[in-house]
Amino acid sequence: MALSEPRTDAPGVPADHGFHLLRVADVVRETAEASSFVLDVPPDLRAAFAYEAGQFCTFRVRVGGESHLRCYSMSSAPVVDTELKVTVKRTPDGVVSNWMNDHLAPGDPIEVTRPAGVFTLGGGGDFGGGGDLVALSAGSGITPVLSLLKTALATTPRRVSLLYANHDEAAIIFRSELDALRARHEDRFHVQHHLDVDQGFIGADAVRRFTDTAQDPEFYICGPGPFMDIVEGTLLDGGVEADRIHIERFTPDGWVPEVDDADIALGPSQVTIELDGRTESTGHRPGTTILQTARQMGMSPPFSCEAGSCATCMARVLEGTASMHVNNALTEDEVAGGWVLTCQAVPTSPLVRVAYGYEE
Repeated sequence: MALSEPRTDAPGVPADHGFHLLRVADVVRETAEASSFVLDVPPDLRAAFAYEAGQFCTFRVRVGGESHLRCYSMSSAPVVDTELKVTVKRTPDGVVSNWMNDHLAPGDPIEVTRPAGVFTLGGGGDFGGGGDLVALSAGSGITPVLSLLKTALATTPRRVSLLYANHDEAAIIFRSELDALRARHEDRFHVQHHLDVDQGFIGADAVRRFTDTAQDPEFYICGPGPFMDIVEGTLLDGGVEADRIHIERFTPDGWVPEVDDADIALGPSQVTIELDGRTESTGHRPGTTILQTARQMGMSPPFSCEAGSCATCMARVLEGTASMHVNNALTEDEVAGGWVLTCQAVPTSPLVRVAYGYEE
């Protein structure tokens, strides 16, 4: 775990962790429930918004007088597409996804962070290896997967296969683009559609049938939580090594912080949090993150992915120390400067004082 020490003299957070105002260049209706939004990135921000296939941006919108933060993946691929495009599917209780689909139009401004995330093909010219790339997605989980598929097909000789689950034909996002990719790379790109209305929800048997013949594979999984759990569990039960399974999770439903021996040995501790001009203190429950502690005190701290990838929840340790279970967003210098991802940070000293907010 990364350890953050308190700092009082470190410089402010780099601007590329903040929000930038971009404009929507175009809106493409993909299905009745999903739209793609092409973002106009001005020349002075192109370096900041350079991205890898599979990454996402965090969006900040105001709906009903309240500010909301959400992560949405790029469906464009940097090696083949000149535009930066995210795709958003509405959900029954999706405040932001529904607002974007109903109201966001060409020319509208929107606040966006630079791209982030580790659901990528990996470093190096071979993009992680020469074996098969096997993707399994459902619903809007196809969004980052499409970016990965396009990149792998354009830059490597790897065989690529996709199992894509949807409720019915009308719900298939990017159907024509997938068909075009299959026609262009028919010798090494295989697509299998699974329709719940005809075949029921996908199960372990379907996953095994699709994946059993893959050669030296890397697996990429994105979709609703139950779908990802079934796929991951089936692969692990079949002997697939965990480091060959890559999963994109934006909502850690059911996640419970682990209480380790270090937390117990630490004993009772106090956490003080500064947010929006308000300062509150409380006793710390072992294993509880700083973000969860702030919520328990009735505060409304910023957050988005809750997976340690987007930096939306970052804050600075002013007193005491804290460690992070996962850090896929902050640099070594930022960690050394006392910054933490509060969704992943737990106190490691009897007294911890944390402040949200920084100059953008």
